[in-house]
Order: sequence, then structure tokens, then C-alpha cells
Amino acid sequence: ATIVAIDGPVASGKSSLARKVAKRLGFAHIDTGAMYRCVTFEAMRRQIPLTDADTLTTLAHSLDIRYIDSHDGEQNRVLLNGEDVSEIIRTPEVSRNTSPVADVPTVRHELVRLQRQLALRGRCVLDGRDIGTVVVPEAHWKFYVVASLDERVQRRLLQYQSEGHAVDVEKLRADIIERDRRDRARTHGALRLAPNATILDTTDISLEEAVEMVAALVEQAL
Repeated sequence: ATIVAIDGPVASGKSSLARKVAKRLGFAHIDTGAMYRCVTFEAMRRQIPLTDADTLTTLAHSLDIRYIDSHDGEQNRVLLNGEDVSEIIRTPEVSRNTSPVADVPTVRHELVRLQRQLALRGRCVLDGRDIGTVVVPEAHWKFYVVASLDERVQRRLLQYQSEGHAVDVEKLRADIIERDRRDRARTHGALRLAPNATILDTTDISLEEAVEMVAALVEQAL
């Protein structure tokens, strides 16, 4: 009853929603996507082929991934083997290569095991692609966040620009469409709607409105 699962496609706003809902409720925020990004970044840094499933799995098992509170109370910092990688794991290059790594079933197995350990402590908000269907299907609160393709492209563009990354809009659109395809076609942990999830379309509502809708439901029940 104190586990909130938030799923949705790339750039739908689920991570921002999860972070702020967690802050509002006083829960921990577990950004599962950051785990896959950490494995991807470390593989790229070590020049491990992203098609080498065995080495990627060994790498995923060996990494120490932790979340710590940020000084500004906003997005948690992500530590990879003690190194703060919060910004670098969200660059366009890492984003573009994360799906192939997440497609590896044995990598997913390693990370889902860690995610369940964290989630089953309770009082947490998790966001990802398969939280309500695979990671913690027993979660009482399940939300599936969507937004139009144009809105998602615009959001991701503004994010990259604010971080100083030069991005071609059409390439960004193509990347998001390809991410959607891969996420839905994945054999293990595919993006899909849990039968008892609440669909939340964030295209035409503010982040604050979405936070209020989700948090109010949980608060009322608690």
C-alpha cells in the first residue's frame, strides 16, 4: 500500500512526476532508468560492445549504484561506484544506447532483482517501463503516464538544451520513435499497461497538476 509504480514511454514526464510525488509524500524515489543508464555509460567508458551480453551482465552485477538526496531537494544524485554520474548518464549519447543494453534479459534480471529489494522496503515511488508489470506487480498504486509525441519531443529538446547539448530535432524525434518501438517489442520487461493501472495523460496538464492528482489519491488512502 506504500509502493507507487509509475510507468510510461520515454519523455512522458514520469521521472519528474515520480520525483515530485515522492517528495510530497515523504517517500524514497527510485529511478530505475538511471540503473540501465549507469550500466550503459560504464560499458561505453570501458569500450564493451553493447552486443556482448555476457560481459554486460557481469558488469551489471559488479556495479555499485546508489541514490543520495540532492542539496536542493530536487532530483536525487546517482552514484556509480562512488562517482557522481547524475548528469553524464543523461547525455544524448547514453540515452541513445540505453535501449540495447536494457534489451539484454540477463542485465534486466540483475537490475530487477536490485529494484525489488529497494521497492519492497515500502514507502517508495518507482518509475520505469515495467514497474507495475514486472518489478513490483504487487504495488497497490500503479500509474501509466502518456503524452503526445510532439510534446515528448519538445520536453526532451528543452532538457538537452538546458544542459548545453546541441540536438537535431528530427534526429531526436526519430530516436524517441525508435525507443518506443524497442521498449514495446522487448521480450523481457516490455513497456505495457498493467491491467489495474490508472492512465494519466500529461500532454495538456502541468507537472504540478499531475503531482496533485497522484499524491492526493495516495494521501487520501493513507
